[in-house]
Amino acid sequence: MKRFFISAVAWVALMMAFQACKEKDTTPSQKTINIRGLFSLTGNWSSLGLTSQAALDLAAEDINAYLASKNSGFRIAVSVSDTKLETDLAKTFFTKANNDKISFIIGPQSSAELAAIKPLSDSSQIIVISQSSTASSMAIANDAIFRFCPGDKIEGAAMAATIAKNGFKGLVTIARDDAGNKGLQTSTGAAFIAKGGQIATVTPYATNLIDYSALVASIKTQINTLIGVHGADKVGIYLASFDEGIEILKLAAADPILGSVNWFGGDGVVLSTAFLSDTVAAKFVIKTSFFAPAFGLPVATESQWKPVADRIKAKTGTEPDAFALAAYDAMWTIVKTIEANNGRVDDFIKLKTLFMEQANKHSGIMGAVTLDAAGDRANGTFDYFSIAKQGNSYVWKLVGKSE
Repeated sequence: MKRFFISAVAWVALMMAFQACKEKDTTPSQKTINIRGLFSLTGNWSSLGLTSQAALDLAAEDINAYLASKNSGFRIAVSVSDTKLETDLAKTFFTKANNDKISFIIGPQSSAELAAIKPLSDSSQIIVISQSSTASSMAIANDAIFRFCPGDKIEGAAMAATIAKNGFKGLVTIARDDAGNKGLQTSTGAAFIAKGGQIATVTPYATNLIDYSALVASIKTQINTLIGVHGADKVGIYLASFDEGIEILKLAAADPILGSVNWFGGDGVVLSTAFLSDTVAAKFVIKTSFFAPAFGLPVATESQWKPVADRIKAKTGTEPDAFALAAYDAMWTIVKTIEANNGRVDDFIKLKTLFMEQANKHSGIMGAVTLDAAGDRANGTFDYFSIAKQGNSYVWKLVGKSE
């Protein structure tokens, strides 16, 4: 009897184990798909890098809750590499992502970094989505690089139209010697000429420049020429830079001529915390009525992007711009692509096709993406920001919108 009891217990245990296996077999096997961010966290334009990182983290939380509610067989994980906005680091981290069998990268931020990884991208099977690269030189059809922001031609046209509408006739243009900022310099200048304006182009300055005195002297020479033609109240200076633009503004602040005209900027400085922390530069921005464009936040979908923006600010202390929120939308487009491919990421050609389809049909917190033939966002409006003093500190303030 004792032997029978032991056998019965063993049989029950065996049946329970068998049933557990059956139940386990009917549950979809859950896998983790890793998405890599390539952002500047400690270098130039780190304000965008940090808010983009937060956008990915929050998107992963929201996406995984969504996938769990559907009992999906996969989940998302994110990790971020700090490129410091340096092209060599971008290439190093792209290679690492490739070795890690990553299928999707969000970033890098700048067009120069994107151009640097382009040959690596062409020989890999990774879909790359930049949230903030604008250079028209990177608008290339049929590659695996997509961009979720309007290009420099759209931004340049909007900026030039606003400057011309405000009565300016002459414009000195300056840019950092990288693909994105040079593209903005070229596009803004060309659009301003098309509006009947006159430009004076300063040769782009080196990315590793330390002493900006000769550059500022050249700017002064050019602006004096335009003042002689149009008058000081009808000319301005357009600067396409990243945080290093502070050094240019600080030198210009000591010159009465350069402080007597209006200044304008490119998207690489908007919401920069570095500009707020430098008193001389911040005061000069206010004195010269400086403003710069950021990819516009759509009023129509404010109820969707505002809660995400608030969460990003709570996480980072920095107000996110539309570039960072575009990174959030990029995450969801990736997930919709994977879902459309039945949870698989092993067919690169199919994934590329599906990604384009999902981007064009998926309406995110920033509204419809709508990619053009080159895989870039086809439209967009711009918010104009300047700096204002608030108590004892400086803050970025919305001062206008493009038409």
